[in-house]
Amino acid sequence: MDDKMRRCTAVLFLVTNVLKLCGGFYVPGVAPVEFTMGQRIDVKAVKMTSTLTQLPFEYYSLPLCPPANGTIHYKPKNLGEILRGDRIVNTPYEVQMATPTNCRLLCNKPDTPVTWDGEQSGIVSERIQHSYYIHLLVDNLPCAMRYEMLDTGKPQYEHGYRLGFVEDDNVYINNHLRLILKYHTEDGVHFRVVGFEVETKSVSLSDLQFDGQTCKFPEKHKKQEVNSQGATHLQFTYEVDWEESKVRWASRWDTYLAMSDVQIHWFSIINSVIVVFFLSGILTMIIVRTLRRDIARYNKDDDLEEALEETGWKLVHGDVFRPPQYSKLFAAVIGTGIQIFCMSLITIFFAMLGMLSPASRGALMTAAIFLYVFSGLIAGYLSARLYRTLRGVQWKKAAFSTATLYPAVVFGSCFFLNFFIWGQHSSGAVPYTAMISLLCIWFGISLPLVYLGYYFGFRKQPYEHPVRTNQIPRQVPDQIWYMNPVLCTLMAGILPFGAMFIELFFIFTAIWENQFYYLFGFLFLVFIILVISCSQISIVMVYFQLCGEDYHWWWRSFITSGGSAVYVFLYAIFYFVTKLEITEFIPTDRKSVV
Repeated sequence: MDDKMRRCTAVLFLVTNVLKLCGGFYVPGVAPVEFTMGQRIDVKAVKMTSTLTQLPFEYYSLPLCPPANGTIHYKPKNLGEILRGDRIVNTPYEVQMATPTNCRLLCNKPDTPVTWDGEQSGIVSERIQHSYYIHLLVDNLPCAMRYEMLDTGKPQYEHGYRLGFVEDDNVYINNHLRLILKYHTEDGVHFRVVGFEVETKSVSLSDLQFDGQTCKFPEKHKKQEVNSQGATHLQFTYEVDWEESKVRWASRWDTYLAMSDVQIHWFSIINSVIVVFFLSGILTMIIVRTLRRDIARYNKDDDLEEALEETGWKLVHGDVFRPPQYSKLFAAVIGTGIQIFCMSLITIFFAMLGMLSPASRGALMTAAIFLYVFSGLIAGYLSARLYRTLRGVQWKKAAFSTATLYPAVVFGSCFFLNFFIWGQHSSGAVPYTAMISLLCIWFGISLPLVYLGYYFGFRKQPYEHPVRTNQIPRQVPDQIWYMNPVLCTLMAGILPFGAMFIELFFIFTAIWENQFYYLFGFLFLVFIILVISCSQISIVMVYFQLCGEDYHWWWRSFITSGGSAVYVFLYAIFYFVTKLEITEFIPTDRKSVV
């Protein structure tokens, strides 16, 4: 009895210590930072973006105010940040914790305004006309502009703040910022930043009055126009207000990640589940009714000749496992699909658990790239076993195809498009160093892992077939018109696409309209439903094909299960035409000012 008590005490002590450790554990990069009263807080800039051009630019691509000491420091970037076009840099804004600041000059002296020549003014004017937003950071929290919905009066937030606006064909710049920062404190000594809003104004130089570095302007003031045809004289000013908030640090991202239209997501899930049940019903009908009837007729002993007279799918049992054409390419695309599937499943799963928070910038894309790379081992192993089952012998060439087919298409397409982005001096252009790093990851890690998986997979025994394959191929009869491969692919893609198109809309919105997407719980459910529905529709279509005595099912099963990709592509075109306002292949912009 005493031994049991000592064991229970030891276990309880161990659990208590583990819980204490867990209570002090934070995911790297997202641990709270505490400030004291009056402590300086850095204000950083990420980039400027536009939904009209989709070309991000770094903050100092425009002639904006540099830091006070003139030294520009760029934060070290991870791979995901580079591919997103993020270029986090310091700014001249001076902010102290819980210390309000009245209107103040950002740079230069009161009697020495900022002067832009005609070329610089033209660049700023073009950016404003393209509706560019500037994104600032305070304590890794992005700024947002607050506005109220006209119909409901509920507050909504817009990421970043507008560089300027256009009125009556005149271009104005927002040269005065009101930084509204919110803090939370438990003891009145340690403070945490929990909110960051920005209000903008355009104030003409003639209405600004200075007293040293401080400034003031009338409530009804003129707006600061940008003279796109000549020189522009202006001053940049700002003010800082602090507000105490009951929002705790752990909930400070809720403003940006608030789930809007939750009912729509649940409607999407319910719709998807109905599609899965519908397909499951079709499969059940086929297996329970058709197969049972066929097998019962086949096993009937009333007449031996009648029993030997096979019909339907049983006629091709001696050819159904005949290797397909281009078996090397088939094994490569199947291996690539396995690699993408593993990457997607693990990435979405960990994002659903909150381990890939938007606070860790670029973490999602970085994790996806490295998971794809390391999934090459699994892809190589399974692809090799399939290739050997298909009686392949050139496993080294098959391994090379598996490791390079998909990455070569993606890398080649991105490299080609990157030339156009380079021409616009956008921060979205991937630098040469990053491209070399991606090539090293591809050929230094992914390729060897695929070969390693192929080496062990090809040494395994092939998958055993339940029946022998005939030596002489059977002639395939003429097929019914609706069994045409193109028509089958189009029919097979409708139901899986219907299960995911609502969630697809929110993903497109997050990508193209610079929104945060954090509905990974819904996305994970939709992903699982999509996988199930694609597999079910593939089984149904292959069964119908075999009933038509067509045993060339290998490639058909692969293509029909991917039929929803056709509708995704068409929906992407529809979204581009109806939702986006991009009017040029690469929107023209003058050379950035560095």
